[in-house]
Amino acid sequence: MAAQPPHPALALLSQAHDPSTASQIFTDSIKHRPLLLRPSSPDPSSATNARSARRSARRKRSVEAYHAFKKTHKSGRSSLTRKPRPLSAKAKRQLGVHEIGEGERKWGLYTELHQLWCGYMREVLALDDEGKGGQRKLGPDFVGPMVASADFHGAVVRVVRSGCVGRVGIRGIVVKDTKFTFEVVTKGDKLKVLPKEGTVFRVEVPRSGDALGEMVEGQREERLVVEIYGEQFMTSAPDRANKKFKMHIDPAL
Repeated sequence: MAAQPPHPALALLSQAHDPSTASQIFTDSIKHRPLLLRPSSPDPSSATNARSARRSARRKRSVEAYHAFKKTHKSGRSSLTRKPRPLSAKAKRQLGVHEIGEGERKWGLYTELHQLWCGYMREVLALDDEGKGGQRKLGPDFVGPMVASADFHGAVVRVVRSGCVGRVGIRGIVVKDTKFTFEVVTKGDKLKVLPKEGTVFRVEVPRSGDALGEMVEGQREERLVVEIYGEQFMTSAPDRANKKFKMHIDPAL
């Protein structure tokens, strides 16, 4: 039987040490070197393993809660209790927050809004049940400032004069009153944007009922007719409510 070749490590050690020293080093450091094995996992059903799992789960939840707390609490305040950031003007334009949709450009949708506006204007002008001014005279010095500071959402306006002759005669219910324009819905269910600059609008305030229909000759005593010069009216509805108007002659008229 052929002899087994020496271990490669023993052959290398024999080249550097005498045979007895090489044999001792090989026996202590290589042949009898302990082999460290990973301990086997305990039985999953054991109480010790279950307790360790619960402890590990609690530790993980604590860490997650801590990181969530740091994210939601800044400067000592919770983001859940703070007011959400308002949309910017650019975001509102992109989302079309204030746009009148195609399905909302219907004359019939705003007739009741106009009726509410008529009642609102009669209260503003202090008209009684018979459509009279009561103890106050309905003169320009009283009606003018009151109409100028009123909200026109729901009013029926007509363009009587304009720098663009194509706009003259347009009549509709105001659905949006901005600083520079009136957006109206006509009887033909079309949305028209009417610039205030260079335009004169006629507004009719009925003493009773509404002003949805065209005013005929016999109704002149039943409606208060006011003409608004758009260039002197270029403010938004909320700003007009807090603004005091004074009677003066515009040199451009």
